Amino acid sequence: MTSISDWQSRGRTIDILGRQVFVVEEGRPDAPAILILHGFPSCSYDFHACMQTLTANYRVVVHDHLGFGLSDKPANFSYSLIEQAEVAFAVWQNLGVQEGHLVAHDYGTSIATEILARQQRGALPVALNSLTLCNGSVHIELAHLTLAQKLMRNRLTAPLFVRLVSRAFFRRRIRDILGKPESVSDQELDALWLLMNKSDGRKRLPRISGYIDERRRFWHRWIGALQDSNLPTHLLWGRRDPIAVPAIAHRLLEDMPHAKLTFMEQLGHYPMLEDHVVWSRHLLEFIDHQG
Repeated sequence: MTSISDWQSRGRTIDILGRQVFVVEEGRPDAPAILILHGFPSCSYDFHACMQTLTANYRVVVHDHLGFGLSDKPANFSYSLIEQAEVAFAVWQNLGVQEGHLVAHDYGTSIATEILARQQRGALPVALNSLTLCNGSVHIELAHLTLAQKLMRNRLTAPLFVRLVSRAFFRRRIRDILGKPESVSDQELDALWLLMNKSDGRKRLPRISGYIDERRRFWHRWIGALQDSNLPTHLLWGRRDPIAVPAIAHRLLEDMPHAKLTFMEQLGHYPMLEDHVVWSRHLLEFIDHQG
């Protein structure tokens, strides 16, 4: 297992729009790029076990969105998914990325669809070669939200909930959404807990949770971007996910009939943590075929 200090030592913080954003960039600089957008409420650490496999033939870039992990968690930031897309663009431009394969999980899938919307309007600074969406509730009307998600959307209950939640509660709730609960160690869950809490991160969760309402507000923009996209697309899904349920993957396949759907039968909401070998193999099989 990779410790927080080890993960931090593999990356660096860069100034993005006046904020410090943590980025891990590994692999050959001249290789094709894989650009990863992580989920909520975790961070880039979700992919720590995948990096060795992914970087064998690719340059991999994964950053912590503002409000997450080792990036800044400002009190005076909207935490809009649209602004998170701007941060991603700025990270890639800072690193000189000109093109890449976009991979998004959970919260990151909505950032990815905003990026697609920008691409279709000719406003994207990076050329995309493919898109992989993994266990995200872009079709929010089909998602099975947890009690914690519902409490954090409510302005009255959210502040109290985030103050009362404990490490043990966090562990249980994450294990509840895994297909193989025993596959992720207590040490990994503790790392996610500590990274979530770093720099008053827990206090930012209610505002960040506004992304669920944004998925409803910008539904036509983001689903429309998927429907109009001609990018090679992979829907890489843990079938046992109780939140981003299989029905969402099937609906996305209806939206994008040219896409490929791969179910990982035994895995749940965090397949890259539950079985990084299986997740990485399926991801690379798709990306390798895009040339």
